[in-house]
Amino acid sequence: MADLLNVHGLRTQFRTREGIVHAVNGVSIQLGKGETLGIVGESGCGKSVFVMSMLRLIPTPPGKIVAGRVIYQGNDMLKMTNEEIRQVRGSKISMVFQDPMTSLNPIMKIGRQVAEPLEIHNIYSRKKAYDKAAEILDLVKIPNAKGRLNDYPHQFSGGMRQRVVIAMGLVCNPQILIADEPTTALDVTIQAQIIELIKKIRDELGMAIIWITHDLGIVAGLADRVMVMYGGLIIEEAPTKMLYDNPCHPYTIGLLESLPRTNEIRKRRLTSIEGIPPVLMENPSYCPFAPRCKYVIPRCRQEQPKLSSTGEEGHNVACWVDIKAVGGLHE
Repeated sequence: MADLLNVHGLRTQFRTREGIVHAVNGVSIQLGKGETLGIVGESGCGKSVFVMSMLRLIPTPPGKIVAGRVIYQGNDMLKMTNEEIRQVRGSKISMVFQDPMTSLNPIMKIGRQVAEPLEIHNIYSRKKAYDKAAEILDLVKIPNAKGRLNDYPHQFSGGMRQRVVIAMGLVCNPQILIADEPTTALDVTIQAQIIELIKKIRDELGMAIIWITHDLGIVAGLADRVMVMYGGLIIEEAPTKMLYDNPCHPYTIGLLESLPRTNEIRKRRLTSIEGIPPVLMENPSYCPFAPRCKYVIPRCRQEQPKLSSTGEEGHNVACWVDIKAVGGLHE
């Protein structure tokens, strides 16, 4: 699978009154054509900052991308001019945000908001842009799509507003769709509908997806590969089934053991990960998970582990301890 997007050593910092926050600390990813990549981790681990840095959506100041390359179609997006990056954002790489009400203008009609990217990128005239807007709203299952072009966001339910935001992301037929926790604010039934919708559109349009979430249960049936983030770093990556069958990092194991299972023969209490996420006021030279890890050894507090192969193809982990060897995984 040819790489569509390559990110190398991306680092992003924020200058605050208390000091410098090291939000993203050298993250690298590869995304193939038509691939779905899941990035998971708890709130504050750097998931959203990472993808927003890729698209140069970080407010500067206080944010600053201090290192890295984001290679798309042979060009480094971090070195593009403002005009060049605007031509990529929305048309080639689109982003769907978590809360539709912060993505939609409350005083602008839905048809205008969906059609606008087509006009900005000079893809269609206004008339054809509105026709395409109706078509894409129909694709995301908005009933009577053409008749609702003149409605305002408050006239739609939460689930329908999220569908409109997805339509805005898809209207220019992008090669890559970045979905930043797009179902978090929705109830479980609507979540399932949105995920099935995304999968159907992905298969029809052949686009690649980066799906950001804190819920490992969501990416299980959606992603081809999963990357787990913690403390601004990727601490484990693997094909989805391999990660679920054989997690190798204590944090990944903790996330999976906190999920309810429907196939358990014996009843077992859900576990939790003790402690709190790291405060990234310093760039740690040690494993960021060490203060919360029950398998910690002295080396964990002295040296930061790098991603290295577990011996299974495509499965890499950043950990000094062989968890399976010390009995860390429940059978």
